[in-house]
Amino acid sequence: MPTLKTSDNAQKVLDYIHARQLVSRDEKIVVAVSGGPDSVCLLHVLFELREKLGISLHIAHLDHQLRGKESAADAAYVAGMARRLRLPATIESRDVKTYQKEHRLSLEEAARDIRYSFLAQVAGTVGASRVAVGHTADDHIETILMHLLRGSGTRGLRGLLPISKWQSPAGSLTIIRPLLELTREATASYCRRHHLRPRVDPSNYATDLFRNRIRRYLLPELRKYNPRMTEALQRTASIAADDLYFIDREVGRCWDKIVVQQKDALIIDKKGLLALPVALKRYLLRRAIESLLGSLKDIEAGHMEGVLDALRKPAGRVIGLPFGLSFTIEYDRYILTKNPASLCPFPPLEDEIALNVPGQTRLPGWNIEAALLSPSEVKLAGMKNEDFTAYFDFTRTGDRLSARSRRPGDRFQPLGMDRPKKLGQFMIDARLPQTWRRCIPIVVSPEKVIWVVGYRIDDRVKVTTKTSRVLRLDFKPE
Repeated sequence: MPTLKTSDNAQKVLDYIHARQLVSRDEKIVVAVSGGPDSVCLLHVLFELREKLGISLHIAHLDHQLRGKESAADAAYVAGMARRLRLPATIESRDVKTYQKEHRLSLEEAARDIRYSFLAQVAGTVGASRVAVGHTADDHIETILMHLLRGSGTRGLRGLLPISKWQSPAGSLTIIRPLLELTREATASYCRRHHLRPRVDPSNYATDLFRNRIRRYLLPELRKYNPRMTEALQRTASIAADDLYFIDREVGRCWDKIVVQQKDALIIDKKGLLALPVALKRYLLRRAIESLLGSLKDIEAGHMEGVLDALRKPAGRVIGLPFGLSFTIEYDRYILTKNPASLCPFPPLEDEIALNVPGQTRLPGWNIEAALLSPSEVKLAGMKNEDFTAYFDFTRTGDRLSARSRRPGDRFQPLGMDRPKKLGQFMIDARLPQTWRRCIPIVVSPEKVIWVVGYRIDDRVKVTTKTSRVLRLDFKPE
C-alpha cells in the first residue's frame, strides 16, 4: 500500500486532530482495526499523516470468535495489512460468548467490554498513550438516538466525544475518534478511491441489535420528517456538550465544600447539597457515583432521579444502586458507599459479654476497664461522663454487668430526663446513623440499661452527693 499525498478526507481528519488536540508529537497510538471500512480508512489515513503528526502506530485486532471462519479471515486480513504497511500488530482472540454468559450481559455489552479491555492491555504492553477507533459521524448520530431512547439525560445527548476515557480491569484507556466528522459513506468512498478492499461484517445488518435497528429503520423514518436531521442532532449534541462543560465546572467549584472522602465512601453535606439547583445536584451526584465506581456504566437516568427524589426523605432511607452501591440518608448528611458499615466507629458486637467488676474485660475491638473508687478519690465537680468513660453509683448498678448490642424492647432513662424512653427512640432522637445502632455497646445490669456507650448514662445510676462508692467504666478502642 503506497503512501499517497494527503487526500481531501485525510486533510479533513488532520484538521480535526489538530483542532481537538487528539495527539501529540512523539506519541505511540494503538489503532483498533476490525477490518471493516471505517477502521481500514482510519488506519490508512493515520498512516498517511503519521509523519506530519509525528506519531508511531501499532495495530490491534481482536477476534471475538462470533463468526467462525469469517472472524478468522478478518484477523488474517488485518495481519496482511500490517505486513504491507510494515507496522507492528497485536492480533488475538477472546471468547465473547462465554464472557456474556458469565456476566449476564447483552452480546453488544460483552463484546464492547472484551474489546476495550483488550485495547487497554495492548496499549499498556506497547507503551501507547492513546487508542484510535474508527467511529464516524453516523455512529455519533446513532449513539445520540440510542441514549435519547434509553432516557440517559443531557449527558447522553453529547453522543460520542473526540476524546473519552474507558475504565476496565486492564486499566484506564484514553480513546480518540479522529473520524467523527466523516460519514460512513465517506469512509467507504475513501476505501474505494484508494483501492482498499475492507471486510464486510454481516452482523452490522442483524436487526436483533439495537444500534442496527436504529440504523436501518428509525433513521430513514426520521429523515422523512427532517432531511437535515443529522445536522440537527449534531447541533443538539454540540449545545449539550457546551452546557455540560459549564455544569461540570460549577460542580467542581462546590465539590470540596460539600463532599468529603472517608475510607471507601463519600460523605455529602445534606444542607449544602439541598441548597444547590437541581441540575447541579444531579451532576454532583453523578460525579460522586463515577468517582467510586470508576465509570457510569449501567447507571441510568432512572437511578439518578430515584436518588434526587429521595433527598428529602426521612433519615434511615437507603437507595440501592448498581454494583452494590448504596445511597444512605442520615440526619445531616448523605453517604454514598458500597459498605455503609465501614464508616461506623464501633466494631461489631455479636454476643453478650459479662464484665469483670472490678477488673479488665476484652471484647472484639474493645478493652474495658472497671474500677471502684471512693468519693474522695474523684472530684465530684470535675467528674464528667465522656464518650467512652462514665461514672456510676456502684450501689445502684451492682457488679453483675454485661455489654451487648441493643435488643427490641430496651428502655432506659437518659441522664437529665425524669422518665424512661425506648432505646430505639433515643437513638433516633440522638440522630445516630441506622447502620451504627447494632454496633453501639450497651452496658446493662440484670434490671436495666445503664449506659449507651459513647452517648448517655441512665439518670437513675448517676453519681450524687449521697454516693458512697463510684464505678468508673472505660471503653478503650483497640
